[in-house]
Amino acid sequence: MSIIKTLQNKSFIPTVFRLGFTMQTAKRSLHRMGVLSAGALAATAMMSAQAAPITESAVTGYANAMKSAANSQNIGQVATLVSDDALISLSRKGKTTSLDKDAYLKLLQRSWSQTQNYRYDISISNIVISGDQAKADVKTVETWTRDGQNVSFVTSSRVTLAAGAGNAVLLRAVSQVTIN
Repeated sequence: MSIIKTLQNKSFIPTVFRLGFTMQTAKRSLHRMGVLSAGALAATAMMSAQAAPITESAVTGYANAMKSAANSQNIGQVATLVSDDALISLSRKGKTTSLDKDAYLKLLQRSWSQTQNYRYDISISNIVISGDQAKADVKTVETWTRDGQNVSFVTSSRVTLAAGAGNAVLLRAVSQVTIN
């Protein structure tokens, strides 16, 4: 596909063209540029469209927001903290199951509806940031009462968080679950 046809897709038009030029002016400018210059412009536009780098404060913001959302049992807020492409792998006693975002949210809602006095705590350590993603060790402790019994659910995970709007969002989790 030619660069001109690619640029006719308005979602691809670099911000500089949207702000300073009409489409016709952009086309005339590209015709005057060499192929190398047009390619460099397209590469710059693609790089600027990539997600912003993630920060350690976004990772800690994720933990604080998840703690608040879980303790208030706000499934909508939890949903904003989990990527649509999330994959969560849970292992307990040698058995592993994988959940996508929808299955994870349903499991969480079902658990909340069957318990009382639900509390959630989260701690994050060993944060390693690389571009728009961060990997970290996460420990969560969930406690509740079910059928008159106090239950403690401890999860140790290695997670991947991606840069999101405002905070980080959960992209991947590989978790080991212990129930006390």
